[in-house]
Amino acid sequence: MNDTPTILKKILARKKEEVCERQKKIPLHTLIEKAAAQAETRGFTDAIKRKLQQHQAAVIAEIKKASPSKGVIREQFYPEEIARSYEKGGAACLSVLTDIDFFQGADDYLVQARTATKLPVIRKDFTLDEYQVYESRVLGADCILLIVAALQPDQLAQLHKTAVAIGLDVLIEVHDEAELMQALTLDNTLIGINNRNLHTFETSLDTTFNLLDKIPDDRIVVTESGIHSVDDVKAMRGHNVHSFLVGEAFMRADEPGVQLMEMFS
Repeated sequence: MNDTPTILKKILARKKEEVCERQKKIPLHTLIEKAAAQAETRGFTDAIKRKLQQHQAAVIAEIKKASPSKGVIREQFYPEEIARSYEKGGAACLSVLTDIDFFQGADDYLVQARTATKLPVIRKDFTLDEYQVYESRVLGADCILLIVAALQPDQLAQLHKTAVAIGLDVLIEVHDEAELMQALTLDNTLIGINNRNLHTFETSLDTTFNLLDKIPDDRIVVTESGIHSVDDVKAMRGHNVHSFLVGEAFMRADEPGVQLMEMFS
């Protein structure tokens, strides 16, 4: 945490303000009640496992308009259409960016994408408060992202516990060995390895490769960022990594689902 990248510090500072603003509009106790009334989740981890059992790549296909490093990635941005394209293209799950200030996301994008398909959805945001966990459940998310670099160990454990208690799956994201060791203290199936260096924004698939021998067989490794070609996919699958979170490569394509099929056929 002491070495938290500057951009992440900036995002988290703004996120704390955002949570305070939201709590003034809808108090936590109201969200807790609403979360308890939600229908059963769609089973995010189970959807990934089904693909893997069929010896197929399990692709979490991302719906992302922009990023801090690249700016606007997709001008023609219609979440429902993109979600349907991904479903047709064979995605296991969807990932929807909901961060407003840095990724030009919106909660509505998640609602729209999930309504348009039968796929389970992860809310891709910077979760640092229990308020956001309940909020994610109310929005219809089936899974949340917890980023080890953004959280103290006790925060990570508590947010994970809350998520699981209300029926959400969790993808725990790491960038290096120290973060991985922290993630492995929790009983959680999905371990996301982000190949992007948050200090330089450069990506290297070696980030995933270098951590693989430290991960127990009962965990599912999801490689994130830097997957842009058939060769990248082959390299990962050659190292027995079959779960992927891919956004930019699809978002820049005319038809995201077709691009998914071409990369993972």
